Amino acid sequence: MEKIKLLITDDHTLVRESWVMLFSADPRFEVVAQCGSGEEAVELAARLRPDVVIMDINLPGVNGFDATEEILKQSPLSRILAVSLHTQPAYAKKILKLGALGYVTKNSSTDEMILAVLEVYNKRKYICEETRNIIAGIEFGFQERNEVLLKLSKREIDIIRGVKNGLSSKEIAERSGLPQKTVEVHRYHILTKLNLPNTAALVNFVNHSELAPEL
Repeated sequence: MEKIKLLITDDHTLVRESWVMLFSADPRFEVVAQCGSGEEAVELAARLRPDVVIMDINLPGVNGFDATEEILKQSPLSRILAVSLHTQPAYAKKILKLGALGYVTKNSSTDEMILAVLEVYNKRKYICEETRNIIAGIEFGFQERNEVLLKLSKREIDIIRGVKNGLSSKEIAERSGLPQKTVEVHRYHILTKLNLPNTAALVNFVNHSELAPEL
């Protein structure tokens, strides 16, 4: 079996050398080069055609996002495994959209790092457990709020409709025939029930909820 050829890119020498030691000790891998910048990564990938590029996102100069795009132009058969300090799903989503196949954080274990490289090498997408758990938590929270939204009263739904359409509490009160204070109390209770911090969050949630077409 041919060894999986790796290019390791990280601007922190200690981190980079730790990865080199990790993969060099495993007979399945061969570290063909290492570097500390996006510019170097693009040049090395174009020349060496590695199977997998381990790419730190936060690089000086040409960052990991831009380097990923350029590497895939220069060496389209190379697979990119992005690495970052960030656990937020938005970073994973962005780099995967640019063509990377994997995303791990620097909190990932060595076992998970190796697994991620193997998955990416085999052209399977991989997101580390830490980020997957955050995504699951967000989706679970959204699902819970959807269930609460379906249980709101007709009066509360009418008020949400007014908020979504940009009406103030005074305007909603005038249209519904309720005292303004009552409308404000309803708005407060709606935010509390849905566990949302403010009106902007309410509008954003409602726009993406199952009831959006009806509101």
